[in-house]
Amino acid sequence: MSALGQIGELWQLVPVQRAGGGLLLAAFGLPIVGVVIVGLDIMPVRFAMMHVALLGIAVGQLLGLDPVLCALVACALAGAGVAPLARTADGLSGAMGLLMSLAIAAALLLLALSGVNANGAFALLWGSILAVRPADLAVLGALAVAVPALFIWRRRDLALLLHDRELAQCSGVAVQRLTVLLLVLVAVAVAGAIRLTGALLVDALTLLPALAARRLGRSLVSITAWAVGIGVVVNVVGFLLSLAWDLPPGPVLVLAAGAVALVAHLIPERRTRSWRLPAVSSAPSPH
Repeated sequence: MSALGQIGELWQLVPVQRAGGGLLLAAFGLPIVGVVIVGLDIMPVRFAMMHVALLGIAVGQLLGLDPVLCALVACALAGAGVAPLARTADGLSGAMGLLMSLAIAAALLLLALSGVNANGAFALLWGSILAVRPADLAVLGALAVAVPALFIWRRRDLALLLHDRELAQCSGVAVQRLTVLLLVLVAVAVAGAIRLTGALLVDALTLLPALAARRLGRSLVSITAWAVGIGVVVNVVGFLLSLAWDLPPGPVLVLAAGAVALVAHLIPERRTRSWRLPAVSSAPSPH
């Protein structure tokens, strides 16, 4: 059977349709979350939320609740809770490191004391894209609407915050509240991608498109557009390749996104003004 024939046959299956729909929805929200991660310089957030998600999954299994829902709630609460520790840009990374250590310790202790089978908890960290449920699609759909809407609504404030926290505060931006909101969105986005690629490979949906976009864009708007465009292409092409050649989707998505990011960084850097300046500067144009 040809590759196109195999894709067509597999696409008749409902789990495959849900997986494809989930990846498409993810491409409209999660790459923008990656722009926030890069802009705030909080790379450890992915690892911290991965461990928080594991804690939420362990709690869900212990209480007989939906483990992914518990992971979402745990990550959202952790994102909101860690924001007060982030008084400075450097403090964000330190707070994430503290959160990661505490979360994994609590998760392992809970699993050991409860006697719950840990295989189910750790399996979700690797993802199961064909196990995507309507509830997972609802979360990804909400993110696909909420994240771009936030960037459109608060573009200037976000540009100031991503450029300089103190400058944003002096300019009247509600830095603390905006930081809390961003960290909650980042945390929920990481948890929402668990079914698709697993928490361990979430970079394919968030960080890698943003890194490539930072190289190609010249403003916050163009970087965001590049990130979403790259996310859509990578998710669609990577998923189709995995179907055509019967490969695990998660690693294929990571390799595809990594290849795009590498090619983008091989392009000679253009000497342009800061991508944040158009939203920050209030000086009138000479023309």
